[in-house]
Amino acid sequence: MVFLILLNVTIVILETVQPIHTMFLVEFEIIDLVSVSIFTVEYILRILVCTHYEEYRNPVTGRLRFAATPFLIIDALAILPFYIPLIIPIDLRFLRLIRLLRIVRILKLGRYSIAATTFHRVLMRKKEEILLALSLLLIAMVLASSLIYYAEHEAQPEAFASIPHAMWWALITLATVGYGDVYPVTIIGKFLSGVVVIVGIAIFALPPAIFASGFIEEIERDREIYCPHCKKKIDPDTNGPKHPVKDKDKP
Repeated sequence: MVFLILLNVTIVILETVQPIHTMFLVEFEIIDLVSVSIFTVEYILRILVCTHYEEYRNPVTGRLRFAATPFLIIDALAILPFYIPLIIPIDLRFLRLIRLLRIVRILKLGRYSIAATTFHRVLMRKKEEILLALSLLLIAMVLASSLIYYAEHEAQPEAFASIPHAMWWALITLATVGYGDVYPVTIIGKFLSGVVVIVGIAIFALPPAIFASGFIEEIERDREIYCPHCKKKIDPDTNGPKHPVKDKDKP
């Protein structure tokens, strides 16, 4: 399955090279047909056997909830680009967009990757902290774009025509990218830019720190071992429980 996914992603990339696409058009179509057939069978089988899990025991609602899980949504998106043009007549431009969605198949690798699974667990465990960091970024962007609008609007009415226009400047300044397409020219605007850059460095440093702590916690969690008799945590350095084992707990 991993090989098939990588092969499909490679084909999607190579199809954008016109000489290669013209030369191997038939081969690419055959591989796509075979791949979609396999992915479709896999998707159907997963839906059918999901009732073996306790949380999806109900044959109707259980399967619907299972189909709404992230991995099953990715599986559905991997095969939909093939079936949509067969069901709904669409124009050529939209057809190209639908076919480009086949690149989503690369996300199916997450099902077979330990690293991707670990990343998903960290993301779920730290979602509140990540949402907090994103909220701070949103608040900072709104404040920065509002202040720079009033500072630069009169000097640059086209570049800072409105607060939504100024949000582009706020985002690239908070991210310390600074493309140079929009920049302040007034003294107040330049001073504000310096403050926004400093704030942006602090805010953008939060998500990496959150993910780093999450990965450390996940690694430590994987290293935890419990005694099968006393159910106490075993210290991996001493191969014994962290707390003394009472006589009644001994096997």
